[in-house]
Amino acid sequence: MSKILVTGASGQLGGLVIKHLLETQKVAASDIIAATRDPAKLSALAETGVEVRKADFDDAASLDTAFAGIDHLAIISTDSLAVPGLRQTQHKTAIAAAAKAGVKHVVYTSMPNPDQSRVTFAPDHLASEQAVKASGLAYTILRNAWYMDNYLMSLPHNLQTGQWFSASGNGRISNISRDDCAKALAAVLASDNTPNATYTLTSAESLTISEVAALVTEVVGKPLAVVPVTDEQLAGGLTGAGLPPFLVDMLVSADANVRDGNFDLVTGDFKALTGSEPETLRAFLTDRKSVLPG
Repeated sequence: MSKILVTGASGQLGGLVIKHLLETQKVAASDIIAATRDPAKLSALAETGVEVRKADFDDAASLDTAFAGIDHLAIISTDSLAVPGLRQTQHKTAIAAAAKAGVKHVVYTSMPNPDQSRVTFAPDHLASEQAVKASGLAYTILRNAWYMDNYLMSLPHNLQTGQWFSASGNGRISNISRDDCAKALAAVLASDNTPNATYTLTSAESLTISEVAALVTEVVGKPLAVVPVTDEQLAGGLTGAGLPPFLVDMLVSADANVRDGNFDLVTGDFKALTGSEPETLRAFLTDRKSVLPG
């Protein structure tokens, strides 16, 4: 059987990919390698028969060892957002190591429209996609839409105040759950039919933030009003809440990207890869109603 390695396996997306490889794709644990900077974090997973290897994108030598004997490799984009350009360097190091190790197929997790996106980290994804294509490796690029899960970071506070400050205007966004992205990635890793391709993973609907807020109100039963603000006003509020500058810039740029229509796209790529429909935002919110104050 093919050997499959997932980087960032101790993270949220990576952990879900391992879960779907085991439970959805029925890949044998002995054919899965979970890679992370700190293998101790995956001791419980190792007990299931999944091999655990150390892989540090800041240490090329560790990647040479980690990627040895791998057929399918998932390079999950890192969370190094605070230092501009660091993710590009990390990803390029991983891609070069994959080519050196003779990996047969690499899957890279990207974002929608990185060539025109206003999101601060879009250049990282664009440069990484280009590096994947230039590497000579067989590849699949999965452009994950903005996670539904991201709403859970701000919705509890928004529901308590009854207000959602947004600079997204009337722009629309098609979200997808992190779990669905993991399910699609696992399906690609478990397949032997992997022609070079780029897919954009979205839900089946594109909504304005006002429509999202109305849906939250329906599910939770508590009023939530969107308050339109400018980019500068949003930045000021986020800064006043104590968020670090890089995160403030990222959140403001995401709203601007929605406003400009760069997140307004719906594809059938998730169903094409998995054979199932993506989770709806209503279902996602309903399943997590317990973490949202009503």
